[in-house]
Amino acid sequence: MNHINRFLSHTGAAAGILLALSPNALAAAEPMGGGIAQLVPLVLIIVIFYFLLIRPQQKRLKAHQAMIGELKKGDKVLTSGGIIGTVQDVSEDTLRIEIADKVRVTVKRDTITSLAD
Repeated sequence: MNHINRFLSHTGAAAGILLALSPNALAAAEPMGGGIAQLVPLVLIIVIFYFLLIRPQQKRLKAHQAMIGELKKGDKVLTSGGIIGTVQDVSEDTLRIEIADKVRVTVKRDTITSLAD
């Protein structure tokens, strides 16, 4: 029983010391620039994502938009639905493509994924 009383008296004293420390005293113990040091890995991750993911995708998007803008009669194209055809007529938003003999369909320019070989 005597050991329990000593344990409680020591833990109570330790708790009192911890409560006596103010948040300002605890903050002063941290080194200066701690916040900036925590931001460096985050900034590094953002830069890596930009160069590995965002920038290449923007280049592909620009190349795709340029390819769609340069389509002309006679080009073989592949649609997002998997249809391969030859461009017969070009308008501002749509293309008329021939997918078989005398079978022509009208598709939106946005559905063209690439030029077919």
